[in-house]
Amino acid sequence: MLSVDHPRYKWIALSNTTLGTLLATVNASIVLISLPAIFKGIELNPLEPGNVSYLLWMLMGYMLVTAVLVVTLGRLGDMYGRVKIYNAGFAIFTLTSIILSLDPFTGGSGALWLIGWRVLQAIGGAMLMANSAAIITDAFSARQRGMALGVNIVSALAGSFIGLVAGGVLAEWDWRSIFWVNIPLGVLGTVWAYRSLHDTGVRRTAKIDWWGNATFAVGLTAVLAAITYGIQPYGGHTMGWTNPWVLAGLIGGGAVLVAFGLIEARVTEPMFPLALFRNIAFTSGNAANLLASVARGGLQFMLIIWLQGIWLPLHGYSYESTPLWAGIYLVPMTVGFLAAGPLSGALSDRFGPRLFASGGLVLMAISFAGLLVLPGDFAYPAFATLIFINGVGGGLFSAPNTSLVMSSVPANMRGAASGMRATFMNAGQVLSIGVFFSLMVAGLASSLPDTLTSGLTAQGVPAATAAGIAALPPVGTLFAAFLGYNPIAELLGPQVLGALPPANAARLTGLEFFPRLISEPFHDGLIIVFWLAIAMALVGAAASLLRGGSRTAAQPADPVTEDAELRAELVESQPFAPSAPEPEPLDGPSAQGAPAGAVPAEGRGA
Repeated sequence: MLSVDHPRYKWIALSNTTLGTLLATVNASIVLISLPAIFKGIELNPLEPGNVSYLLWMLMGYMLVTAVLVVTLGRLGDMYGRVKIYNAGFAIFTLTSIILSLDPFTGGSGALWLIGWRVLQAIGGAMLMANSAAIITDAFSARQRGMALGVNIVSALAGSFIGLVAGGVLAEWDWRSIFWVNIPLGVLGTVWAYRSLHDTGVRRTAKIDWWGNATFAVGLTAVLAAITYGIQPYGGHTMGWTNPWVLAGLIGGGAVLVAFGLIEARVTEPMFPLALFRNIAFTSGNAANLLASVARGGLQFMLIIWLQGIWLPLHGYSYESTPLWAGIYLVPMTVGFLAAGPLSGALSDRFGPRLFASGGLVLMAISFAGLLVLPGDFAYPAFATLIFINGVGGGLFSAPNTSLVMSSVPANMRGAASGMRATFMNAGQVLSIGVFFSLMVAGLASSLPDTLTSGLTAQGVPAATAAGIAALPPVGTLFAAFLGYNPIAELLGPQVLGALPPANAARLTGLEFFPRLISEPFHDGLIIVFWLAIAMALVGAAASLLRGGSRTAAQPADPVTEDAELRAELVESQPFAPSAPEPEPLDGPSAQGAPAGAVPAEGRGA
């Protein structure tokens, strides 16, 4: 076991936290790509109207829980030790992976088993994500922090795409294997973390902000859950934004979040220290992080639908194999992340993070514009080039952005800051599903009904039957493409297909009819989606420029001075707070020349 003063300890901390965040993010996308196999394994048809909620909660429940809990768990890390919370997260994540793979039920009960245990698994994942960046920030000096956080953050972002490939491969073998793969790595990571990691950061005794935690969890859960249900049909409408429950969730959840802000401005030990937002680097960095996360999440879902529902079938791939090949054809994006992330982190340590972060988002906007002009049946080299550029842009942005956000806060607030950063990123992922699916459904609703009617009647389908199918909510067609299903056979049924000439029936249920039918309507929706993604990326780039001057290696941050200044702001923002105790020694270079990250033994915690 290495001591915290050992020169190799920081690399141990980086390696373990990178494994933890990688597992936490791979787990979200590995389920995403494996949903067809999971629903077949538990004998549940995801395209039946009553089962859409199961599909959505299996897809979004994990992300929603992590978005809600990361701030709380980061703050608890500040109070009781970041490594303690992180280690417990690794253990919970591993144990729930075992339980998930043992699902004994089928049908709705099987789906509820998976959703419930995924919620508990998300608690473990949130513990890992909330504290990993803070542990790295404690272990590394300011001169190497960008590089270290770059490795960690890019592994987390790349994990969402690695999971697509891994899920496609494993689901072909056995749907339970997508949880088995977590077990050996989880056991290794848990034992390694308990044996190797130490709390080196500043800890501060404080009371738990129960009211703040409760209102934040209730408000954010209500808003994100309402967005989840808002994309489902309601009362004859293509979406559910007029559903009273959805409106209650949005309005009521928003009101509770306003109450949360008022509470945090008055309590002496807030979960969400609002004074941190007085720091322009922290505020603009998180704003850019949220916008980039929404744009990136929307792109991921749209590309999966585009590949699985249109491009791959048109190129001869069976619907059963499209999840696997969609993951494979998205590899260039992952390569872009992996290539640019650590490099941009290291370069930003030398030349400053601002231009790298802004330039990365501009590059993402350029790639969105390129995707905007691609036809539905595109040439793959052009597509691969554009998603590679998008991955490079994301990698250029993420590491410098995270480094600047984490370096802008006092040492004893790094757990809370890490949790806030993860909250914005995870909430962006959930928002992206609601926002981009809604925009896509709106685009499809304007042109898909006429296209479906004319396409089906041209093959001899009775006009009344074709009109009835065309009147169905477009979200069903979107989910069919997303899951790699050909819905025509199910929508028409054996009776209608049996009455048609065999050649017509074969054409309707073949690989090309459905993709060519939805290609133009899908592209109409895609135009709306990509224009919004371009706008978000450019606004995020502008926010990244609102950070003041860039620092270079020759002008390292002075954490003692920065911490003192921001601590004064935190005290000023809490007029009813009692006098604060003398702060513990800060990590980072001291006036006496102590090594970065070193604090007296009594200040290190467990």
